[in-house]
Formats: sequence, structure tokens, C-alpha cells
Amino acid sequence: MAPTLALVGATGAVGTVMIDIINGRESVPWGEIRLIASPRSAGKKITVRGEELTVIALSPEAFDGVDVAMFDVPDEVSAEWAPIAAERGAVAVDNSGAFRMDDAVPLVVPEVNSDKVRERPRGIIANPNCTTLSMMAALGALHREFGLTELVVASYQAASGAGQPGIDRLQAELAAVSGKDLGAKAGDVRAALEAAGLPLSDTPFAGTPLALNVVPAAGSYKGDGWFSEELKVRNESRKILGIPDLKVSATCVRVPVVTTHSLAVHATFAREVTVEAAHKVFAAQPSIVLVDDPANGEFPSPAEVVGGDPTYVGRVRQALDFPNTLDFFVCGDNLRKGAALNTYEIAEQLAPEFN
Repeated sequence: MAPTLALVGATGAVGTVMIDIINGRESVPWGEIRLIASPRSAGKKITVRGEELTVIALSPEAFDGVDVAMFDVPDEVSAEWAPIAAERGAVAVDNSGAFRMDDAVPLVVPEVNSDKVRERPRGIIANPNCTTLSMMAALGALHREFGLTELVVASYQAASGAGQPGIDRLQAELAAVSGKDLGAKAGDVRAALEAAGLPLSDTPFAGTPLALNVVPAAGSYKGDGWFSEELKVRNESRKILGIPDLKVSATCVRVPVVTTHSLAVHATFAREVTVEAAHKVFAAQPSIVLVDDPANGEFPSPAEVVGGDPTYVGRVRQALDFPNTLDFFVCGDNLRKGAALNTYEIAEQLAPEFN
């Protein structure tokens, strides 16, 4: 009998993308697909692979008979309900931050450490943060060949990384400033937003405008100058790549892009690496698209990448003054590969266990 898949958070931003991915597959390994959400979303009708399914409310009984449960819900909801799903016999694949650094929970990117899905003593597998995940296919491939030792990253993160409230806020801000002559003096954008009824006390972007601006603060402030997104890059990269002493420093910046995170990566390796060798490594990876002809204006950017499944890599170059070091630019749709697709690929990898 084919296994049963549950999607918890089916009506959310990433849950909707998960359903799009399932609908876009030529075939799926599931006998039943169960949609689960909060009580306020229960009863909604969503078409999955040609069948109209009714969303059911989150409850312990909702996991009865489920083999794999994908979670796209806030941390506190996953922290409560993923263990319940596991107790009911499902493998929980969680997209929140609740379990990523739990030693008893593997943090998995199938292109990098797919073997870890079998090591799940709590019955839970974690999906990385979308910022870390955007560069993992590229870094994992390079690490296998050259041995990564140091990593410096600057991220340029889309508003959708803050969820639907981030998307809504950016779009409202863009509408408020559209057509106005702004930026001549400090406070112009702030004043325009206040006049449009968009007080900065309501923004998810650290009390700062995102329209016509960049915000060097992503996530919550953790002290000593660091924000949570930056610490996630460090801690998750170490765990996924299996390099506990990897030297990592990150600066995470929110930019006025709706969807697709970009990262400027400065990576140092134990062995000599060249641009030509890196190109060969990237070209051999089925989930990486190499776009690297800057002389002719060919390199990745969010506007060209949004909606795609692969990781896009370009601007690959030998770092000046730094031996065994490459600089390159990475773009990945943070709602697809950065969240929904990776979670679903983990679920697909688990499916044969239940046939």
C-alpha cells in the first residue's frame, strides 16, 4: 500500500508552494495526501492532483495512519505538534526552526547529506533555514572536492523570508511610495509611509522601511551585534556539512525583493581550487544552474530566478589576495527550494520505507 502524506500548514505561504510542487510532479509516491491547518482554516477546499481535498483541523487524531508529515508552521506550533505526529507513527519533516540544532534531529539537504534521514531517534527531520539552504547545494559540492575551511557570507534576503506579513508589508510600502519624489533627504520614505497609514511600529523589518531601502537586520536581535539569521547561517552550515569547527561569519540584509534570496559567498578551502574546477563541479550538479558570463551581463539575479527549483550560481572568481578562496553569487527561490521543495524532497526520500 502506498504511504500517506500529511501537510501541516497547508494554507500558508510555503504550504501553498508545497501543493504547487506536488501538483507539478509527473508522479507521486503517495496513496493519500492529507491537508491539515489551524481550526480557522479547516473546511477549506484545495485541489491536489485533480482531487478536491478538504482541509482538516490540527489534532492528534489528524495524524492517525500518516506515514510522513510535512510541517510548515511557526516554531512554537512545530515544537508542540511534530512530537505528537511522531508518537502517532509518522516521520515529521519540519520546516520551522524548532528542531534544527537538536542533536537528536538530523538537519538535511538531500544533495549534501541525504544519508542522515535514517538517523532520526525522535522521529523528526529538520529542514534548514532558507538563507543557509540557498547556498548549500553549491557549498556541499565544493566541500566534497576541495574541503571547506572558512566561510564569509553576505545575504540579500527577500521580504517573503518574513512570511506573508513580510510580503504584504513590502507591497503596501511600494504602493505608498510609487510615483513620489523621495530620497532627497532622510525621513522622506518614513514620512510617506506614515502618511499612507503604514506606521513603522507595524513593520516586521526592525522598525525600518523596506521600500527604496535595505535593512541590515534579519530575524531577531541576539546580542553582541548579531541577529538570529546570521547565527543560523553559522550553526546550520556546520551541522549540514559535518564541519563542527568551520569558521563562519555572516551579515544578513533584508532587501526590497518579494521572493528569492541572494548570497555573496567568500569560501576558503583546504586544497587548491580554480574557477575552471569550480565550474566543472557546479555543472555536474543536477540542482545547480551555472550562469556565469559577466562580460556579457549573464549572472543570477532574483527577478530571473523566482519560481525556479534549482540553485543559480554565477560571478565565480578567484578571490584577490586570499589563497584557495573563491567568491561567487548564489540565488535561490526561498519559498521553493529554500523551504517547500527541500522539505518535499526529504519526504520523497522517505516514501520507499513505507511501501
